[in-house]
Formats: sequence, structure tokens, C-alpha cells
Amino acid sequence: MANYEAVIGLEVHAQLLTRGKIFCSAPVHNDGEPNTSVGSVSAGLPGSLPVLNRHAVELAVRAGFACRCAINPVSRFARKNYFYPDLPKGYQISQFDEPICGEGWLDIASDEAGTQIRRVRIQRIHIEEDAGQLFHVASSTLVNLNRAGTPLIEIVGHPDLRSALEAKNYLKVLHSLLVHTGVTDGNLEQGNFRCDANVSIRKVGDTKLHTRTEIKNVNSFRFVELAIEFEIARQIAVVESGGKVIQETRGWDAAASKTFSMRTKEDADDYRYFPDPDLPPVVLSPDWIERIRSEVPELPDEKKRRLQSDMGLSDSEAKLLLEHRDWHVYIDELCTHDIGAKLAASWVISDLVGELNHLSKTFAENPFSASRMAELLKLLQGKKVSRRQAKELLIWWMKHPDASIVEHVKNENLVQVDDAGALEGWVDTIIREHPERVAEFLSGKDKLFAFLMGQVMKLSQGKANPEKISAALKKKLEALRP
Repeated sequence: MANYEAVIGLEVHAQLLTRGKIFCSAPVHNDGEPNTSVGSVSAGLPGSLPVLNRHAVELAVRAGFACRCAINPVSRFARKNYFYPDLPKGYQISQFDEPICGEGWLDIASDEAGTQIRRVRIQRIHIEEDAGQLFHVASSTLVNLNRAGTPLIEIVGHPDLRSALEAKNYLKVLHSLLVHTGVTDGNLEQGNFRCDANVSIRKVGDTKLHTRTEIKNVNSFRFVELAIEFEIARQIAVVESGGKVIQETRGWDAAASKTFSMRTKEDADDYRYFPDPDLPPVVLSPDWIERIRSEVPELPDEKKRRLQSDMGLSDSEAKLLLEHRDWHVYIDELCTHDIGAKLAASWVISDLVGELNHLSKTFAENPFSASRMAELLKLLQGKKVSRRQAKELLIWWMKHPDASIVEHVKNENLVQVDDAGALEGWVDTIIREHPERVAEFLSGKDKLFAFLMGQVMKLSQGKANPEKISAALKKKLEALRP
């Protein structure tokens, strides 16, 4: 395999986050009872005429900005003709030679460590309608048209990828971009984000593009990586044995961990594209395009840098927030209540999410609004309670979500003790009760300081201010040195 390199280009389909279908008023309801959300256009009813969903165009342009694409002020719809049982019209409304978005690019990691970056060019983004679904049961085939007419964008990448790992990383970056900007929900299990992978091989040093195969409709980052790895090895084996790779469409059999032939691959000419006579050109004014640009939120790579600089998060913590947009929205809301960004982020990621996981709850089941959670964090931020106390209070609050945390702290006298006299008394008691440990500490066993600190906190029932206890304990112990 060292003598060969892979040439990979991905075509990604993303379902747009619209309430209605792309060319009719039927709602997008893919998971309902079969054939209960079917529009007249996607059903191919005689005399039905398509009317373009404006929101779908807005989301497509937003995707273009997210992928640094040129936005075409004029684009057109075409009919892509082919016969299939889940396509009643006999053609799919798509865009061909005049797409909504032109050239763009994404930067992705080309190695496991993320130290090597490859810029992957995007050829185009176009809008199209989805087809229905076929279900093969025994000797019968059932058709569900709920998905037919659902608005999609297809992001067509140049063949700039050179490994299965790069392909997986490209998909993850693209998925993050489109979900973060509200273009799609990116649900992989439902097929709302899926890709076709075009794979070919060539000898190292060769610059020509050779015969490719297309792996169809893979909707898992891991399966894309495995399918491409298998296909690269299969094509090398074919060439090494004296055979020729043929252009075909292949599927991925996850159970068998291999690709399989589905059909010989059609070329674009075989689809007999021609302009759709029922749809006028899509003409976008400069002001309209600029408005969409202004509505595009901060992109993930920019946000990741800001999270690390403003909140002091580690690389892994910043990535977690990018993967869980609801966490980040919650943290932003906490900050509007005068909670420090670093405290809000670390508390949500480690403490709140951890406790929800312990209770087998999702983040959506968090019983506390940001304004209510801010009550607890203000106690911690103002050093009214220690971090340990705050965590214990959170656990108690989860069991009593309707209670007032401020009133509970007041009624149970849980406020952190800052009084110098009380702190000094606790320190003196622990030094008096543990003379041997004190002597060992003074002889050089510095790790015993943590033990003594723990004993003071235990004696105070967790109420002592840890910072002041630490300072008082150090002062007392230093005074005991000969």
C-alpha cells in the first residue's frame, strides 16, 4: 500500500431545518406514520406546481457562508431524470450547472494529533429535494413518501482528501459547522446528515485521476472511515492482481465490514438534466445576501479560540462545548447573570453535567434555568460557600428542584465561615490532636499538609473558607519550626 495513494472526494447531503417541505406546504415529518406527510408535488399529482420554500434558500446561503463559499446571485433549478419507485414524478428537482453556492473551502486535521492541516476545497453547494424511502419486506417492497420533498443541500467537495482519517475529520468539521449555524440538526441516525464517498487510487507521484467508485449513503463518521479503508485496500488488490477498477456504486455492509456492488455508476449525462420550466431563477439581491451574512453566528473554529482565551478552557473542554451547543447556550445565559465565564464553563461541564449523568438525565432534563443556577454560583463566586459545599448543595437541589437554594443555605446555616477566630480555633484543635502528623510534616513530609487541611475542613463540617484555612494552617505550622 505504500506505493499507492488514495484520492477521495465527498458529496454530503444535509437536511435543512425547515418546518415545511421545499416545494409545497406539507410539513417535514419524516418519523410519522408512513405516507401521512406527503405533498402534492412530491407525490407527482397531475397539475401540481412547485413553490420554493424561502427559508430553505436562506439556510443554503447560510451554509455557503459557513463553508467560505462564493454566493451566486442567480441560480436555477433543473430536473434530474431517473426512474425509481420512491420518486413518483420520475425526476428529482435539483440544481445542476447554476448552483446557489460556488467554490469554498474547509481546513481539517490530516493526522490523529491534529498538528497537520489540509485545506479541502468545496466545489459547490446546491439545493435539491429528497426522495422517499423503500422498505424491502420478504418478497414485497413498501414505499414511504414522508421524506420525499424534504429540503436538502448537497455539499460537493473536490477530490482533495488522501486518507480515510481525513475524510472522517472533514465530515466532523462540516457537521459541526452546519449544526452550529442552525442549517441542519445533523441527526446521523435519521439520515439527516449523510455522505457519498468517491474513492480512487493511484501510484505515488501520479497526478492523474483514475477510475473511482462511489460508496453510497453512509451516515456514520466511523463507518465512512471503515468503508473508505476497505475500498482503498480492495482497489489496490484489484490492480495488483492485474485487474481494472470499474466505475460503480457500492454500498457499505456494516455487519460484514465490507463494501458491495450495487450498480454500475451513471454519469451526469445519463440523468438528462434540463431546466425546470415550472420554477423561475432564484435571484438574490446584494442587500438580502448581506443580511444572511450578518445572521451567521460565530463559526466553531473562531468560537473554540475564544472559549480557550476568554474562559480558560482546555482544548478538550472547548471541543466539548462545540459538540454540545445547548451547554454553551446555557453558559452564555449564566454569564448574563454576572457569573464569571471560566466558573460558569467549568461548573457546567464538570459538575452540572456530571450530576445529570449520575441521575441518568439528559441536559434537556436539567430542572434549573440559567437564572436559578446563577443563584448557586453567586454563592460560590462570592465565597459564601466552598466548592465542596456547592457540589453538595447541587446534589441536594436536584432532589428538591422547587426549593430556594438561598433560603436553604440560610436556614441550614451553611454559609462558609470566614471569621479569623473560628478558623484559628479549628486549626489549633487539629494541630493539638495530631502531634505525630505535625512532626512528620515539619521533618519534611510536605504531602501531610493536605491531610491536615482535610482534618480542619472535616472539623468545620465543610464550612471553613479553604483559602483562609490554608493560609492560617501554614502560618501556625511555620511558627512551630525550630
